[in-house]
Amino acid sequence: MNATEKLKRELTRKRKPAAPPTEFLSCGCTPLNLACSGRPRGAFAKGHFYWLVGDSTSGKTFLALTCFAEALRSRIFRDYRIIFDQPEIGALMDFERFFGKAVAARVEAPRKDGRPSENIEDFYDNIDDALLAGKPFIYVVDSADALSSESEEDKFQQQKTARRKGKDVTGSMGDGKSKKNSSGLRRLMGKLEKSGSILIMISQTRDNMNPFTAKFNPKIHSGGRALKFYATVELWSSVKGKIKRRIKGKDRQLGIICRVDTKKNRITGRDRTVEFPIYHTVGIDDTEACINYLVAEGHWKAPDGVVNAKEFGIRRTVEDLVKEIETCGQEKLLQNIVAEVWNGIEAACTVERKRRYV
Repeated sequence: MNATEKLKRELTRKRKPAAPPTEFLSCGCTPLNLACSGRPRGAFAKGHFYWLVGDSTSGKTFLALTCFAEALRSRIFRDYRIIFDQPEIGALMDFERFFGKAVAARVEAPRKDGRPSENIEDFYDNIDDALLAGKPFIYVVDSADALSSESEEDKFQQQKTARRKGKDVTGSMGDGKSKKNSSGLRRLMGKLEKSGSILIMISQTRDNMNPFTAKFNPKIHSGGRALKFYATVELWSSVKGKIKRRIKGKDRQLGIICRVDTKKNRITGRDRTVEFPIYHTVGIDDTEACINYLVAEGHWKAPDGVVNAKEFGIRRTVEDLVKEIETCGQEKLLQNIVAEVWNGIEAACTVERKRRYV
């Protein structure tokens, strides 16, 4: 029996009883799936709202759209509608190249005329239309910051008229989105759960200009507190670093290392941080993310840049190990190893006490 067969048997023997039958959608990154749900192949439980906040160019859109591709690979989600609402009109990448032909063919705008939501009221109208249609969906809005509001437009018109007449222009106390999110999300939660649909809302970070709090909380968001309150999982993304390779005597950027912090998690109750590569040419590289995680946790050693993948019985550079695992179709086996290591760490973080309630 070769090393791979022994590993499969060992992982099967160690595998814990099946988790409760709630269905989860993968985000396309095994370590992040585990950080969100404790499951290697699912991050987002159906029937809930998820909030992704991040810096510019930190992979927010790639992460959300990868969920579409994962949905169409899933027995549970492949018949869902996939709705991409992009008021930013900023996702100009080749959908077929990064997310597959099925996503390119199936992705739809929130309105029949193909236009994105124009303001926050329009967004809640559009998602209500999707719910009334009766077919479950995965709805991504990119981003909430690009949505105006009716009160913001009214205030603009009042100020424009005053400026044209040479009158003083009064300021504004807000754009009304916080109040609308509070009522809109409250109304939405039960309907998402009943339909089994998933809403992923993307927000941009902003610099905290408050001199009293910026030191401890340098990044903030707009849109009000309801976004955090109603989110099942709150994710914050940032750029940990750039991936570079020296080509023709110069360092060329190939992608980024995306860092994601779970700052609120109703599924596991635990805040966790993971890092994974996003390449300009392939998007999220889950295989490399898994290898890097095992090396970072010391499960695999990598002296001189050569990884000792002990379960596979081979020693390779990261790049060569990625190629070999993918060529041999052993990605799921790698994901299972990551899950075993993750669960072992989580078990070590567990405090054991006598149960007070039975």
